[in-house]
This record gives sequence, structure tokens and C-alpha cells, in this order.
Amino acid sequence: MKKYISFFRLRLVMGLQYRSAAVAGMVTQFFWGFMEIMMFQAFYEADPAAFPMTGRGLAAYIWLQQAFLAFFETWSIDWEIFSDILSGNIAYELCRPIHIYDMWFSRNVGNRLARGALRCLPILLVAVLLPEPYGLRAPASIPNLFLFIMTLILGLLVLVALIMVLYVMTCYTLSSDGLRALFSSVVDFFAGAVIPLPFFPAGMRRIMEVLPFAALQNVPLRVYSGDLTGPELLRAIALQFFWLVVLIGIGKFLCLKAERRAVIQGG
Repeated sequence: MKKYISFFRLRLVMGLQYRSAAVAGMVTQFFWGFMEIMMFQAFYEADPAAFPMTGRGLAAYIWLQQAFLAFFETWSIDWEIFSDILSGNIAYELCRPIHIYDMWFSRNVGNRLARGALRCLPILLVAVLLPEPYGLRAPASIPNLFLFIMTLILGLLVLVALIMVLYVMTCYTLSSDGLRALFSSVVDFFAGAVIPLPFFPAGMRRIMEVLPFAALQNVPLRVYSGDLTGPELLRAIALQFFWLVVLIGIGKFLCLKAERRAVIQGG
């Protein structure tokens, strides 16, 4: 366990060094957040009764989405892993007394936590100071705040488990381009990154909410705003735990098979 914690800490420290990239990302996220809120606000003012979320709840959803974008962005991946797989340098990892899956998992969590730590606090601070209906307000209750933190961590782990499946699948292909493009498009749509899930038709939303993608940002962001409560909230948290276990199990199984059938050319 200590060696995997070391991989995590190393990537965390390395990621915290990219401050200029974090500032550039924050500027982009501020503009994107404003545009999204203004767009949805126009729909809300046209017919508030038909709006599935309150204006305050939607503003919280968007600002938290921007603040913790590094936790859930699907296009941000560890290119070193793809390079090692496709170039054959993974042979060096196979010689080490470690489990490749656990090492990659810890590295990815460290990377995302570092980027999120650099960006989240400034974005949250500015969002709190903004006036209605554009600002971020306090959570619905103190328990909601603790549940938000718990579901945020679970959502991060589920996404990393999903990405781990993508990494391992690359061992079975000659190119990862198609897999990456499909993965990013599907996950962003079904996770509520493009349109929050409450805006979808009821029948379609019920199907989307049981998929692993809904266990990502959809759950913590709606928990904070109070949109998920009661039995619906407990069901969402249970699904987060369920998909985390299932995806890790699938990833480890595929990784073990890929290690056994790996053919390294060259010498």
C-alpha cells in the first residue's frame, strides 16, 4: 500500500506545480460558467413553472461543475500511460513488484486532485460574491454539505475507475484515438456535463440515472443544491458505491488478462 500512496503523492506534488495552466483554466471556466447561467436564466424567466430546477439550484450546479471540472473532465487523461502501452515501455512496469492497475489508479487520482485543488477555491470564492441569480449560495443544509463532499469523492473515484477501463482496453487495440473520442462524448452526455439530467424527459432520465455515468458529477452537484433528497438520494449514493466496485472489478480483470497476453516487440 505504501508504494501506491507514494505514486499518489508524487503525482499530486507534480500537478500542483502547474499554476500558470490553472490560472488560464480558471479564466476559461469563469466565462463558460457565466454563459451557461445566462442561457439557462433566459429559459427560466420565460417559464419558471416548466423549469425542473430552481434558478439558485442551477447556478450552484454550474459553478460547482466549473470549480471541480478537473475532477470530472473526460478529455484530461494520462498520456504517459497511453504512450507506455503503445510504445511497449509497459514492459518496464511489468518488471516492477507492483500491480499496474493500482499504480495507474493512484496516479490518476493524484493528478485530478492536484488540478482541482489549484482551481476550485478561487472559483468558489468569486462565485459566492456574485449577486443573484448568478451567485453560488450555501448548501441546503449542513448534512447536505457533508453528503456533497462524500459523493464528490465517490464520483471522482468512479470516473477514475471508468478511465482505467479505457486505459486497459488500449492494450487490446492498435490505436486509442477512437476509444478516447467515443468515451469522452458518451460520458459527458450521460453524466450531465452538457445538460443536467433533470432537464431530460422523465423516461429517459430514469434510464440515465442507473447508468454508471450518472454516478459522476450528477450526484454531488444535485446533492449540494438540494435537488436530490430522501430515498432518491440514498439510491443515488448506493449506485455510486455499486458502480465503483463493479468498474474496479472489471478493470482489474481486464488488466490481469492484458498482462498475461502482452507481447512486447523489439529489444
